[in-house]
Amino acid sequence: MDHTETSGSAGFPQATVERTVEWVDTDASGHQHNSAILRWVEAAEAELFRKLHLPDYFPSAPRVQQVINYKAKLWFGQRVSATVKINVLGRTSLTMGFEVRGEPMGASDEGVPDYGSVAAFGTVTTAHVPAGAANAQPWPEHFVRAVRTGSSNAAQPTLTAT
Repeated sequence: MDHTETSGSAGFPQATVERTVEWVDTDASGHQHNSAILRWVEAAEAELFRKLHLPDYFPSAPRVQQVINYKAKLWFGQRVSATVKINVLGRTSLTMGFEVRGEPMGASDEGVPDYGSVAAFGTVTTAHVPAGAANAQPWPEHFVRAVRTGSSNAAQPTLTAT
């Protein structure tokens, strides 16, 4: 994920999910619909926060920005992997980089390339808005600890400013 990583993000956790491009994921041309990329990214995001034992993340972390760069098409029946990695943890926000890759499908009789490559990459930024709050609030200590260490049982780290 070279194009999505931010300096200092090496220690942050990540998660990957694998899927098959289903017919419902395609548009009239037979390749992935633009919305399929985000669904796969969100599945990887859910896996990441399950691994971190942070089920309270989703109800309190609305998206404030999404950037998707499309590079290649994914086709019906093709296997894909979506990887999400936390890049930046701010006081009230969190930015994740993502990458969606297609597995090679082989060459056709006409010598068409195998389609195995990065299909999309980008970032998703969320803010911590707890239930009942009107605007972003600092992340709770247990959340910061889990993100910084990859475990919900480690010592409290310091936050970066955003």
